This record gives sequence, C-alpha cells and structure tokens, in this order.
Amino acid sequence: MIVGVPKEIKKDEYRVALVPSGVAEFRKAGHTVLVQQGAGKGSEIPDREYAQAGAEIVENAAGIFRRAQLILKVKEPQSSEYPLLRPGQILFTFFHFAANKELARAMIRRKVTCIAYETVEDERGHLPILVPMSEVAGRMSVQEGAKYLEKPMKGKGILLGGIPGVAPASVLILGAGVVGSNAAKVAAGYGARVAVMDVNLDRLRYLEEVMPKNVWFLMSNEHNIADRVSRADLVICAALLRGGRSPVLIPRWMLKKMKPGSVLVDVAIDQGGCAETSRPTTHAAPIFVEEGILHYCVTNIPGAVAITSTYGLTNATLPFALEIARVGFSKSLKSNPALLKGVNIARGKITYAATAKDLRLPYTPLSRLL
Repeated sequence: MIVGVPKEIKKDEYRVALVPSGVAEFRKAGHTVLVQQGAGKGSEIPDREYAQAGAEIVENAAGIFRRAQLILKVKEPQSSEYPLLRPGQILFTFFHFAANKELARAMIRRKVTCIAYETVEDERGHLPILVPMSEVAGRMSVQEGAKYLEKPMKGKGILLGGIPGVAPASVLILGAGVVGSNAAKVAAGYGARVAVMDVNLDRLRYLEEVMPKNVWFLMSNEHNIADRVSRADLVICAALLRGGRSPVLIPRWMLKKMKPGSVLVDVAIDQGGCAETSRPTTHAAPIFVEEGILHYCVTNIPGAVAITSTYGLTNATLPFALEIARVGFSKSLKSNPALLKGVNIARGKITYAATAKDLRLPYTPLSRLL
C-alpha cells in the first residue's frame, strides 16, 4: 500500500502523523511511504531522517494526496485540502465530526473513508489512540490554567498552590476520565484544592483510592456543579461523549456565578465544549473573556508540546495503521475490531450513530456497506 503523510496546515499545529521509526516499520512490511517536505519540522524531525528510514520526500501536499491510498494525519483535513481527496481514499486522523458539520458534509461529498482516532475502541471499552493525547491535554490544562490566573494575563492573580499562611486556589474538574484524572493529578501536585465530578460512582471510588488527600470527589449534577463553579478559581471541562457532542454542563447563568478573573479551560472544545459560552480558539490567540471569566478553548492543546505529543500519538496509531496497510480496509476491520468503531464515514455515508444523531444527518450501519 502507498501511505502518505502530509504536513499539518491547521493553525498552530506542530505535530506530525508518523515518525522515522514508523516509516521503517512500513518499509519493512513492503509498503511505500510518502512524506511531505517539512512535515516533521514542528516536531524537530528533519527530512533526512525520514529519507534515511526509507521514505520518499514529496515536495507538496498535492503529490501526497494524488498517490497515497492511506493518508495519515493528526488533525482533520482543512478546507484547502478537500479538493485533493479522492473517492475510496482512507483518512486516518482526528476528525471530531460532531462539532463540525461542514467537515462531515465535505467528507461525504468526497466519498472518502474516515477512520477517526477518537472513536477507535478496544474490547475493554478503552480509546487507545485518544488516551495519550488526553493525558497531554489533561496535564496541560492545569499548566495553562495556572498561567492565565496570573494578573498580567488578565486573571485574578492567585497562585494555584498558595503558600504557608495563604490558601491555595480551588480547582473544579468536570469529568473523571483520562483528561480529568491527569488534570487532577497535576493540580494536586501544585497543592491546589481539587474537586472532581463525574456521573460514574465506580470511577470516583477508584480515583479516591489513588489520588492525594487534597482531591475530593462529588457526583456530577446541576446543583453540585453550580455550587462548585461559584467557588472555583479554575474550572477544567473534561466531559466526553464518544463520537458525540460534549454535554453543556455550564450554561451562561452558571458562569455568571463565577468570580471575575477566574479561568475556564474547556478541553472538550474539540467536540463542541462543555460551557455554553465556549468557542474554539488557537494557540496564537488562546483566550477570550466572557462574563468576566477567561476562557481557554484551544482545539489542539497537545500541539503546543509537539515533540511529546507526536511520539505519544504515533506510539498509539502505528499498530492500527500497519494493520490497515497489511490487509486493506475491509479485512482490517475483521482482523482488528477496534478499527470497526473508528469508521465514521464510508462510501459517502455516516456510519457512526452518535455522529449522525448530533449532526442530524442520515445514519447507515457500516455492515450494509461492507
């Protein structure tokens, strides 16, 4: 199979979808790998390392898309890339369709096969590709929140961990999954007072056993959220509905109860966001102020630490990509069932039920298309 790795062109995206060791694995299996010139620059990987691993360096994206059967990316195709896509081509990347109806319609029109990193799910119900990026985003959410609580950044001017004689900041984390637990770990390490909310009591019980004593756990419901939001200096939104739009847990009336200068980091913004007032931002312009509250809603948080994120992501994606290249699309779904749940669009049809529901577009079971 011919595998293509174009350079990411989304604003402030520095990751790359394949590292030289991955190229070597594809080549060892007999596949051709095309890497766009400069694709690894943001992750400090020069073209010569790709070439030494056996990749063919291609000057532009058009050359990649024209020849490759399997396209490996990090972020969803941008509008300028839509015309380059060919019917039947396989795209393996983050899509987050539930928050982007225009993207979904474009992929349907182009009749490409879209396998979304964020919905690849193993037999234990885990999301193996989403996990490493969720780990990065969870840890960075606290790092960014702490920075924007500083007065020069328009925050209220409070140190997350406080000092002896001065109380630490109060952190509220909505969602106790991978993002939320990593955020709680880092916030607790800073010395903050951390409250974690979730609807899964078993998950809360587990985390209570392993987290430090300055983290406590509450059932997520409107009353508890409203109460804790009003006390919080930093709120981290980390709730996830697989393949669907994030639940809106903080309506505007609730946001108005927060103290001016507090910070809201909406890690769920890729899927629409957990606050009514959230809207996508970029690393170049990461924040905006609404109702006196700083909103950090960057849609590709891990892109800021591209070296860590690139290697973490490719560790997770490579086995799946190799499987697709080895046996082809249809057979890979039978040999690796996790990929089956990763297919969101195929042959011009939406094949992931939650996505179709949120976008109010027709749903077609994948079994009908295979």
